[in-house]
Order: sequence, then C-alpha cells, then structure tokens
Amino acid sequence: MTLPSPAEESDDDEELDYRFTLANERTFLAWIRTSLGLLAGGVAVHTLVQPFRMSGFRRALALSCIVLAVIVAIGAYTHWRRVGAAMRLGEPLPVTIMVPILSAGIALVSVLACVAVLLR
Repeated sequence: MTLPSPAEESDDDEELDYRFTLANERTFLAWIRTSLGLLAGGVAVHTLVQPFRMSGFRRALALSCIVLAVIVAIGAYTHWRRVGAAMRLGEPLPVTIMVPILSAGIALVSVLACVAVLLR
C-alpha cells in the first residue's frame, strides 16, 4: 500500500481527517462550558449574594459575568466556524481573540468582586 502524495491529498472531494474536526469541536465545547460557568456565576451572584452597601455592585458583578458569557459563547461559535473553514481550505489556522477577551473579562469581574467585598 502506498501513501498518497501531497498533491493527491489536497483533493476537494477528500474529507478532512476526523481527528482535527473532533479537536476543533472539543475546543468549541470547552469555550461553551466556560460560557455556561460564567452565566451560572452571574445568576448565582444576582440571586444568592446579599446586597452590598454601595448599591449597584451586585448588579454590576452579575451583569459583567452574564455579558462575558454571551461574548464567549458567540466568540466560540465564530472561532469554531473559522477554524473549520481554514482546515477545509488548507489555510493556516486563524488567531483567536477569545483568550485576551476572556482574560480581561475575568480580571474585570475579579476587581469588581474584590472591591465589593472590601467595601462590605
């Protein structure tokens, strides 16, 4: 049995290796789990946390978690689509902006939570 040459591998009719497709899907699902965790955290803060002395901190903390959850979910879907298209076309994988967005968002949520706790 001979292996196909690179020119033969690039046929449009040939299906992409399923391992790459599944890896892309696992990454998408990890982002979605992160989004669901943020959503649950926002709902929990809004529902379970006692109001702080300074009005609005609980609402700001809950809304920042929920908005970040929406951004991560939408970003996960668009990144999944872009990576899938790039793999099918044989192009380099696109860079994601999701990591800096999530890092900055979590930093903001952490600062809000820290300030709220200190002022309590």
